[in-house]
Amino acid sequence: MDYSGAQILMAEHDPRPLSTAEPLTGLLIRPATPADLPAIRAIFNDAVLHTTASYEVQPATLEQRRAWFDARLEQGFPVLVAELEACVVAYGSLGSFRALPGYRYTVEHSVYVDAAYRGRGVGRCMLDRLIAAARELRMHAMIGLIDAENVASIHLHETAGFVPVARLREVGYKFGRWLDLVCMELLLAPSSPDGSMAP
Repeated sequence: MDYSGAQILMAEHDPRPLSTAEPLTGLLIRPATPADLPAIRAIFNDAVLHTTASYEVQPATLEQRRAWFDARLEQGFPVLVAELEACVVAYGSLGSFRALPGYRYTVEHSVYVDAAYRGRGVGRCMLDRLIAAARELRMHAMIGLIDAENVASIHLHETAGFVPVARLREVGYKFGRWLDLVCMELLLAPSSPDGSMAP
């Protein structure tokens, strides 16, 4: 597994220009299958090599992506893909915030968008579906850890209701420079652990 706090960053901070094409129509978001892993790997590795969306520095092998995928499903968390004209253009997932049982009602999320489709609403569609999935799992909070230079992702999360709750200074190092991490949080509809509404 390549799980780390940095993994949940969105792949939006990229020195390459965003697409200026029209917003997409016909986008399908569905559960990922093992057949999607090569496309998921390609999207992830592009972000690793060209952005600070992940603080990973080595491209992932297909075996590593398969282990990550299997672990998510075994833990009961969704892995979703966004498909357009039979091509996977993005993926997203939920994962444990921390391993201790006291954190079991909090999740982290990841969203990665193919470079050719950024800035066209794909990330927001995927984020909305992950928020809905977290509610279905009766989670209480979602956490996003976002590189501080990733202004597009921070803004996207704000429009979805996330608020910044912390900034961790110089906790990452990539591309020859120190990186700050912004922690953003969304509190979902409050409920008690048994699923009933909290007072």
